[in-house]
Amino acid sequence: MARRAASQRRVCVAKIGAPHGVRGEVKLWPYTADPMTVADFGALESEDGKISFEIEALRPGKNFLVARFKGVSDRTAAGKLNNLELYVARENFPEPEPDEFYHADLIGLAVTDKSGAALGTIVAVHNFGAGDLIEVKPAHGPTFMLPFTAAAVPVIDIAGGRVVVEPPEGTFDTSR
Repeated sequence: MARRAASQRRVCVAKIGAPHGVRGEVKLWPYTADPMTVADFGALESEDGKISFEIEALRPGKNFLVARFKGVSDRTAAGKLNNLELYVARENFPEPEPDEFYHADLIGLAVTDKSGAALGTIVAVHNFGAGDLIEVKPAHGPTFMLPFTAAAVPVIDIAGGRVVVEPPEGTFDTSR
C-alpha cells in the first residue's frame, strides 16, 4: 500500500451521531485532544470530500458535543447525517510535538524488525481503551496488532516512511 502524498492525506476529526432535539442539532464525537477544537478547523468534509459542513454552534453534551451545522435545520435532515465521519486536510494541523504523532502520519509506514526484515505496513491505529495499537498488514496473511509503545515500536521515522518494531515475546508464536 503506497502512502498518499501529504496534500492528499486527510484526518478524521469527528463522527456525527444521532439527532439531538428537533432543530437540526446532532450529537458529535470529536477525535481531537481538546474536543472543542473541532470547530477551529473551518469546514469539515465527508470522507469523499463531496459534502462540506460548517459548524454554526457547538456546546458540550453529556458524553459528546452537540453541534448545529449550517443548512441543517430539522431533525429529518440531521438524521440523514448519522454515522458520517468528518475529515480535515492533514496540512491544516500544526506539527506535532516531539514524540507525538498523528495517526494519519503513521498509516502506510513500512514496518520492519530490528534486523531490517520487512514485516508489513501500518494500515490502522486503534485504541480500545488500554492504549494505542498499530494494525500491521503483512505481505501475506492476516493483519496483526502491536502495542504502540516505546518498547514495542522503538523507532518511528516518519520522513523515512518506516517504523522498527520489537514485538513482545510470543507475538508470532503459532503453537497456541
